[in-house]
Amino acid sequence: MPKKNENEESLLSVFSYFIENKKIDRTTLVSVLEDSFRSVIQKIYGSDENFKVIVNPDKGDFEIYRNRIVVEDDRIINENAEIRLSEARKIDEDYEVGEDVSEKINFSDFGRRAILNLRQAMSSKLLELEHNNLYSKYADKIGTIVSAEVYQIWKREVLLVDDEGNELHLPKSEQIPNDFFRKGEPTRAIVLKVENLNNNPKIILSRTAPEFLLRLLEQEVPEIGDGLITVCKIARIPGERAKIAVESYNERIDPVGACVGVRGSRIHGIVRELRNENIDVINYTTNTKLFITRALSPAKLSSIQLDEVNMKAEVYLDPDQVSLAIGKNGHNIKLASMLTGYTIDVFREVQGEENNEEDVYLDSFRDEIDGWIIDAIKALGYTTAKGVLEAPREMLIEKADLEEDTVDDVLRILSAEFEDDNNASNAEEQNADDEDDEEQDNTEEQNVNDPE
Repeated sequence: MPKKNENEESLLSVFSYFIENKKIDRTTLVSVLEDSFRSVIQKIYGSDENFKVIVNPDKGDFEIYRNRIVVEDDRIINENAEIRLSEARKIDEDYEVGEDVSEKINFSDFGRRAILNLRQAMSSKLLELEHNNLYSKYADKIGTIVSAEVYQIWKREVLLVDDEGNELHLPKSEQIPNDFFRKGEPTRAIVLKVENLNNNPKIILSRTAPEFLLRLLEQEVPEIGDGLITVCKIARIPGERAKIAVESYNERIDPVGACVGVRGSRIHGIVRELRNENIDVINYTTNTKLFITRALSPAKLSSIQLDEVNMKAEVYLDPDQVSLAIGKNGHNIKLASMLTGYTIDVFREVQGEENNEEDVYLDSFRDEIDGWIIDAIKALGYTTAKGVLEAPREMLIEKADLEEDTVDDVLRILSAEFEDDNNASNAEEQNADDEDDEEQDNTEEQNVNDPE
């Protein structure tokens, strides 16, 4: 058996490497290898049209044949497509002009540069194929949950790898605020999108998207997967609180109870996955007033006025229910607004005409306070002066995103309104007292002058 030269051994090692290490189906691999050989042949000969490449990955070998037409020695024009009669007869004495000659080519004879070009062509085509497969795989998984292992933790994102070693990216903006990752631990997230810049796929995951909560519900609540319960709307403040509106067309199924489970057994697993995010489940209804009432639970509303054209709702509550409607850091009213699609303004319903005169709506101060400041405070659910004065100063600064001096000015202006009222009231009382004293003095003086 003849000993292989260095180029042949190098070529076979390249060929064997791609067959053994690339997990690609046989048909695709053969196509990639043939294209790679043809790419290099085209560079060497200028064309690959008259070449036949036979790849046999099962045996780990390949064959290349060049087909040429026999022409008279002095009539040759294209040496790549034509062969001189004298050269053809060296292969077989029976060849005549016009016949086809199929000649086996030893690719290794082209030298090390050709072999390096072949390796590069194979790598490029296989990389392109892997990228296309990766993009197609995860493009079909958008909106579904995947589990991957934490590989690297950076300040702006966490890098994960799936079972096949593909890289998945979880940006900081798509992480729950209370998320804490350890290298090597499994993490679940939803495939948010797949970017494909310059044929380089980048898979973006999310743990904050409403769809992540929806998919978790589908896994924990069989009735949702079976279509017996429909999740109509979801609103989330990731890591803090979420509201879910569900309904069932089967009267025998309680959609809220089914989602929560016995003693919260079904919802607790989801809460833990979402880092103790509180989840409220309510019954969906097409009755807008009733839907808003349920969305603002646990607060009890006195009445609602709707502006369906501008999608606004004014809700009136007893003073002790306002804080429940607004919720901690304004989360309850914000989620209710997100869930219903209505901008919700909360108003205290004070009892009696006298009490109504004691409080003043914030909009009355627009001549003294900038409108955007009033709107920022109203967004927290505070619509009256006394409501703002009773609210924690630090909360107004943080949640309304206002400067300390701005909040102090607002509080000073609002306080002055009630101080003026008190001063006026005190002045009226003092005048009344003075008049009573004067009348009493006049009476005493009359008694002195007219003792009878």
